[in-house]
Amino acid sequence: MAEKQATFGAGCFWCVEAVFDQLNGVKEVYPGYAGGHIKNPAYREVCEGRTGHAEVIRIVYDDEIISFNQLLEVFWFVHNPTTLNRQGNDIGEQYRSVIFYHDDEQKSLAEEYKVKLDQSGAFDDPIVTEISSLTSYYDAEKDHKDYYLNNPEQGYCYAVVRPKVERFKAAFKDQLK
Repeated sequence: MAEKQATFGAGCFWCVEAVFDQLNGVKEVYPGYAGGHIKNPAYREVCEGRTGHAEVIRIVYDDEIISFNQLLEVFWFVHNPTTLNRQGNDIGEQYRSVIFYHDDEQKSLAEEYKVKLDQSGAFDDPIVTEISSLTSYYDAEKDHKDYYLNNPEQGYCYAVVRPKVERFKAAFKDQLK
């Protein structure tokens, strides 16, 4: 097994974790914070937009089973990369569309994919996804791990996460665990 990591921000990390956790080849998904200006941020600080961090997921995956490009395909599918600092009703830089690359290969692949997707006309508006080096990452508090799995009937999970997960499962059924 060739274990690698990827870090994506695509809105609320509850939504994104619930999707990526179901992909074959993904070993673990951790909700967290990246791209900010303070050490050890707390959820409340991040949600209030006081830290500059994005809610992200850190994916540990086996690249012999799933490639970084396949992860990118899911990333672009599960959120709207054309809205700056916003996903649905979640507004603020903590919900920005961002790929935090771990090495030059990930940077190159992300940039190439973004250009091709933008040129394809898949979206009516230009893609605003940030592509930045991962300089710091902090795990979110433990109660955020597997949040959707543990709280499927919670209002936000039922109204926002569940439809996103169902749409993803229908589109990527051949790649599920």
